[in-house]
Amino acid sequence: MTLARTVIENCAVATVDEHDTEHERGHLVIAGNRIESVGPGPAPAGLAGVTRVIDATGHLATPGLVNTHHHFYQWLTRGLAQDANLFDWLVALYPVWARIDEEMVRAAARASLAMMVRGGVTTAMDHHYVFPEGAGDLLGAEIGAARELGVRFTAARGSMDRGASDGGLPPDFAVETIEDALRATEAAVAEHHDPAEDAMLRIVVAPCSPFSVSTELMRESAALARRLGVRLHTHGSETVEEERFCHELFGMGPTEYFESTGWLGPDVWMAHCVHMTDADIAAFARTGTGVAHCPSSNARLAAGIARVPDLLAAGVPVGLGVDGTASNESGELHTELRNALLVSRLGPHRERALTARRALRLGTYGGAQVLGRAGELGALTPGRLADVVLWRLDGLGHSTIADPVAALVLGPPAPVTLALVNGVPVVEDGRLLTADEQTIAREAATQARRLAGIVADA
Repeated sequence: MTLARTVIENCAVATVDEHDTEHERGHLVIAGNRIESVGPGPAPAGLAGVTRVIDATGHLATPGLVNTHHHFYQWLTRGLAQDANLFDWLVALYPVWARIDEEMVRAAARASLAMMVRGGVTTAMDHHYVFPEGAGDLLGAEIGAARELGVRFTAARGSMDRGASDGGLPPDFAVETIEDALRATEAAVAEHHDPAEDAMLRIVVAPCSPFSVSTELMRESAALARRLGVRLHTHGSETVEEERFCHELFGMGPTEYFESTGWLGPDVWMAHCVHMTDADIAAFARTGTGVAHCPSSNARLAAGIARVPDLLAAGVPVGLGVDGTASNESGELHTELRNALLVSRLGPHRERALTARRALRLGTYGGAQVLGRAGELGALTPGRLADVVLWRLDGLGHSTIADPVAALVLGPPAPVTLALVNGVPVVEDGRLLTADEQTIAREAATQARRLAGIVADA
């Protein structure tokens, strides 16, 4: 049986392969859900089964962007606690988040995903850890939204068991018992996780953070994930307050604490990792632990500048994350390419911190590494899954930047002319094909008002 083929020609191509191969004017051939060929000049002549030929003059082709950290539900609480640091922001917002339900999470997930997909994300990730009693199937709501929009999805089933009465920040009615959290997490893996190489859905074990989760839940979650053969994710070393908290409660810093609970390894990645010592970075490198770098959120919450150049130099896998949109109201990953570069250059490495191409690698191949999918995603090479984005660079915002990768990373957000996920178009000419943006916006606004009303009446 001949596979249906899509041919893309006459575009610049940034493969993000191991050699950072680029073609000033090249082609891609997509066969089914895989990349069949990539190279300079036109596509090979005489291909069978060609159903579409795209003249991509004026465009740059890249791998689809890979998001490695997010909290979809926060779409409903954007713009609040605008001038707070992390702990004050959490104190202000946990009482609000503790009142979410399935209908709210579905609307927030659709909006979060729509914003990212329209901006070139082909693999999304979400870390959901707020499960109020009687709120419904919150993880299922996210999974349904990702399936509807056609995006590849890693769903991190989070948990919290340290409520306010135990010295934590969340209200007690928004946390779970250790037994309930572990049982629900195992059930989520059994029901939803697809280990196949071309999987559209994977599940991750993901307790929230050291200050909202007991040591027992951390240890038991690590053991559960390894028994089930899935990955692990949590927040780590985000702020100086967290560093202080870990020393006061555990008598050690976050990285030492994570290692003591089984939370360093090639199957683990942490969000943020802003306040890392040389010893912490060495421990991550030694164990293969990954990092989700969230520059906009780190700046929004005044958390600090992550040592990304040092992490990369040590060999630590690093990807990019939007983070929740209550601390990154734009909700877009392609803006993080630019922000990662600019923020890193404010640090000690200055102009040598990151290049435009290294920033693109963070948002593509680096993200695939962090999610454990480096052999499938994140580069335009034959055999990889056909998650591809065409960025238009011949318009007003980009036409005078001769270097297409610099235009994408340093210029304004580039329009997405085409985004393929698994070889299937999900965006064309900047428009979602799988859902109506205005309907999503209206539903999200309705649920945001509903949540605000419930909080006001509480």
